[in-house]
Amino acid sequence: MHEQAAAQQPPAREQQQRQVVVPSGPNEPVPEVRVAARVATYLRFNAPIDRASVEVEGRATHFKLVDPGEYTLPLEIAVEPKPGERLIVRVRYKDGASPEYAVFALVSHPTLVDKEIEVVRRLRTPEVLEAALVQCEAGSPSNLVLSGRLNIEGVRARRIKTVEGVQSGMELKEGIGYRASSWALVAVGVHNLPGQQPWTAGEVRLTRADGTPVKVRFVRMDRPQLAPGETGLVVAETEAPSWKAGEVFRVEVREKGGGRHLVIGTAEL
Repeated sequence: MHEQAAAQQPPAREQQQRQVVVPSGPNEPVPEVRVAARVATYLRFNAPIDRASVEVEGRATHFKLVDPGEYTLPLEIAVEPKPGERLIVRVRYKDGASPEYAVFALVSHPTLVDKEIEVVRRLRTPEVLEAALVQCEAGSPSNLVLSGRLNIEGVRARRIKTVEGVQSGMELKEGIGYRASSWALVAVGVHNLPGQQPWTAGEVRLTRADGTPVKVRFVRMDRPQLAPGETGLVVAETEAPSWKAGEVFRVEVREKGGGRHLVIGTAEL
């Protein structure tokens, strides 16, 4: 009897984490998300969503859990889609940018299930494309030379000695400090642990050994905001170095409008 029951059990499915891109037009295919009974699937968005707008086909009959948050949509299905069946999920973004909606098709797969899905929306308006082009051109090596920001002295790079462990629900990844004749910058990876609130980089502080701060010209991150479970790169560029090469600085990153601040470690610039 036990052998017969075991033979009837479906094989364990491999749980995966992956990224899907929201269609930017009606002619693009709707991405599929693989679901399975007794496995919660987490959709994580890179922009706030309208919780009240969430539409889930078969919500009353097929689902055990549908719990939209500001940046997440956990789903747990009770009755799996039949082979060839697609349950459509539709979510509206709060900011009204294009594409305005994220649409998915939930399907069943015999061997795979999506445990976590990072939902990425790539804006395709002419204004965004133009800004991206300008940014790309401005950062080209030829323009760095023409602007005088890259010369015979070149660029010196050193790894940042980062603090180990978890701080304020954040974990530090690799960091690098760069120095040229007319600029210096630090770049460090930060990971927002699952279950935490979204995080945005607001200020980077570089302090000399005697406590004197260095003026930071700008702070940027490779995405507008870190959702729970996401990793981003924070970059801060300083004024033209007035110190001798190799001086050590204390580096801190402060959250924009919040209290989750990080002591990064020390950078040799």
